[in-house]
Amino acid sequence: MMVWRLLRPDAKKVWDDDSVVKTLLKRYWDIINEKTTAKYLITKRIDAKVELNEDLPKLWNAHERIRKSFKNMIQRIDSGELEYDSLDNPKVSYLELKVELAQRMLEECIFCERRCRVNRREGEKGTWCKLDERARISSAFLHHGEEAPLVPSGTIFFTSCNFCCVFCQNYDISQVYPENGVEISPEKLASISRNLRREGARNINYVGGEPTPNLHVIIESLQYSDINVTQLWNSNLYCSEETMKLLDIMDVWLPDLKYYSDECAKEFSIVPNYWAVVSRNLKMAYDYGGLDHGEIIIRHLVMPNHVDCCTLPILEWIAENCPKSLVNIMAQYRPTHLVGSNKKYSSINRRPTSAEMDKAYKYADELGITWKPVS
Repeated sequence: MMVWRLLRPDAKKVWDDDSVVKTLLKRYWDIINEKTTAKYLITKRIDAKVELNEDLPKLWNAHERIRKSFKNMIQRIDSGELEYDSLDNPKVSYLELKVELAQRMLEECIFCERRCRVNRREGEKGTWCKLDERARISSAFLHHGEEAPLVPSGTIFFTSCNFCCVFCQNYDISQVYPENGVEISPEKLASISRNLRREGARNINYVGGEPTPNLHVIIESLQYSDINVTQLWNSNLYCSEETMKLLDIMDVWLPDLKYYSDECAKEFSIVPNYWAVVSRNLKMAYDYGGLDHGEIIIRHLVMPNHVDCCTLPILEWIAENCPKSLVNIMAQYRPTHLVGSNKKYSSINRRPTSAEMDKAYKYADELGITWKPVS
């Protein structure tokens, strides 16, 4: 049972008084209270029924076969119909299959939708992430500044990113010095996760930068871990469909939904086909879970002069497609990195106004979106 001392008041109150959060994040709450099992542990007990030296199509076929029934197994474990401890350790597990697939993907890297297809296993560097097969982290600590249900969060900040946001507040680790930080092995990453959990982390929060280029190390690290703790994917969610399939192992999703307009995404994050990719991935994440929906807290950063073109249609889409998601409508935007020094970005060279934020909040209320407990 989680110890409540040293928590922000709202991090305790959100569970005591807000039944909506307990409903929308029920499985996460049950993992915290040791009433159910984190998904990654379950994957260790599922027989892949395939040899890891098979060709790639056969490996993916085996993965798809399991993935389509994985949600049902989670539901059975959560309901008590199936006991996790009754499951045997297979010769080749679903988790081991994921590790192998991630390593194969690294040979023609398609972790994100840049799909640059370089051989990172042989030392080539991603066109955008600038990383070879090595992963680096800039910090790992118990974070008390995340959304209330997540605090304290065991955050692991990876360097590098597949975006080039002109307003990035972490540009030093994501863009300017992506090769800085400490090189991290899967074994060491697992050790860091265990230590964060011992310190009181409610979840292990993979963030950055961006975790996607480090997918192979993150998944492999779970082979060296045996702690029952929520795995949380904190991402821009501009990953490939193949990556999303490997990530059905995540218990909670914390995606950024930045833009509705592809033109805005191209101008401010230098990313093509943004909406089609991220909305597809959000729908996949929403389908994953032990209940009738995946457990998601969507972050939307309200940008100045972009309420009508991005914020309002994003809220409409969430209400229609992910109605049981929590939504953090964020007022934290500030002009930083390239914005203040380049007249090209003058339209976003200020904070959002109170009128812009009020317009977003009011519309979210009209749509029935649950945003107040996490905003």
